[in-house]
Amino acid sequence: MRAKVVSAVMACLMASSLVACGSSSTETTAAGTSAAKESGGASSGKSIRLVNGKIEVDSQLKKLAEMYEKESGVHVEIESMGGGVDIQGELKAYYQSDNMPDIFVCGGAADFDNWDGLLQDMSDQAWTSDTEAAYKDGDSVIGFPYTTEAVGLAYNADILEKAGVDPKSITGPESMKKAFETLDSKKDELGLTAVIGYFAEPVNLYWSTGNHLFANYLDSGLARDDSTYIDMLNDGGKIDDNRFADFATMVELFNKYSDPQLLVSGTYDQQILNFASGKYAFVTQGSWIGATMTGDDAEAYKSAGNFKCGMIPYAFEEGIDTILTNSPSWWAVYKDGDVQDAEAFLQWLTTAPAQEVLVNEAGFISPYKSCTYVASDPFAATISDYTAAGKTSAWHWLNMKDGYAQNYTGQVFADFAAGSMDKDTFISTFKQVTASAYAG
Repeated sequence: MRAKVVSAVMACLMASSLVACGSSSTETTAAGTSAAKESGGASSGKSIRLVNGKIEVDSQLKKLAEMYEKESGVHVEIESMGGGVDIQGELKAYYQSDNMPDIFVCGGAADFDNWDGLLQDMSDQAWTSDTEAAYKDGDSVIGFPYTTEAVGLAYNADILEKAGVDPKSITGPESMKKAFETLDSKKDELGLTAVIGYFAEPVNLYWSTGNHLFANYLDSGLARDDSTYIDMLNDGGKIDDNRFADFATMVELFNKYSDPQLLVSGTYDQQILNFASGKYAFVTQGSWIGATMTGDDAEAYKSAGNFKCGMIPYAFEEGIDTILTNSPSWWAVYKDGDVQDAEAFLQWLTTAPAQEVLVNEAGFISPYKSCTYVASDPFAATISDYTAAGKTSAWHWLNMKDGYAQNYTGQVFADFAAGSMDKDTFISTFKQVTASAYAG
C-alpha cells in the first residue's frame, strides 16, 4: 500500500459515505446507479464490479454485462456515476472501506496517480496491440480505452465541395491560406458568416485555445510516443521558437477569417450552433461536438442539410498529417481484485459483438483498429479512417502544468484575437507567461 493513496484516502474520508462495506443491495441515486458487489450472482459463482463514469451509457453497459454473463458465466455488476459526482472521492472512500471495484474509471494522470502501485499492468493483454490509445505509465499499460475523441480542424464537407476546396489539398500553411481566401471570396453565395468559427473568449473558452488548440503545437505531425515539445515545456517552460512561430502564423490566419462579432466574446454553445447551422466552413472544436449537433442542435443541423463533416490536421507546417486522438478516460484494473476475470471481460469488450453495442448503441468511436463498426456520429468515419491509417498523434497537453491554460495562456490568445498585440508580440508574450507559469 503506497503512502500516497493512504494519505489521499484519509483526506477524503466521507462521514456520510454512500457505500456500506459488504452490502449486496442495489441503489439508484440522483448521481447515477450505485450497486455494491454481489457474490454468487452468476452461474459460475464469479462476480466482478465495474465503476463507470459515463452514466449516459449505463443501460448499454448493463446490456453488455448480460451478454457476457450468458457467454462466460461471470456476473458483471455495472455501477455508473455521473451528475457531478466526485468519482475519485467515491473511489477513495471505497478503498478505505475495503470495497474497491475490480475495474474503475480514471480520467487522466492525476486520477491514475491516486492509485500509484495499486493497478494491474495489462501489457500482456492481446488488446494492447490493437490500439494506440492505451494509458501507459512508462512501459506499463494501466488504462483500457473504450472510446476515442479527436482534436482536428473540423469542416463542413458540403460547403467545401461547393466552394471547390478539396480538404485533402490542405497540407500546410500556404494551402490552408489559399483555401481560406477562396472560401472568404464566396461567403455570400455559400451563406457563410465567417470562414472559421474560432472563438478565443478567455474566461469560459480558455480550454479551447490554451489546451486543445495549443495541443497541436505540442503534438501535430508527431508519433504518438514523441514527447519532444511537452518535455521542453515541462523543463522550465521552454518553447521551440521555429515551431511556435509557425503555429502563431496559423492562429493569426484564424483571427483574420473568424466571426468578428463573436471572436473574443462568443460562447461554446454559439460556436457549435453556428457551425451546425452552416454558418462556418471550419470550426476549432473536437469530435465531441457531433453529439451536440445531432442532439441539442439537431433542428439547426437538419435545416442546414445534415451536412457531411470531416476533420483535417492543423497543418501549420507543411506535411503535418495527423489529428490528435485520445480516450477521454480509461478503465483500470485493481490489482488486489479479481484480476483474471476483470482482464478477461475487458478483452471480450474488444470483440465484434461487444464493439457493435459500444459503437452502434452507446455511440462510442472505437479506439480499436480491428473494429469494423462506425458510429452514426458526424465525425466517426473520419476518426476511424485516421486511426486505421495510423495517422494520429497523442494528447500530451494532458501533462501540462495545472492551470497553465486557465491562468496564463488563455488570456494571451484572447488579446491576440482582439488585436491588442501583433504576431511578434503574441509570441514574445506567450513565451514570457509560459516561463512565469513554470517558474514555480
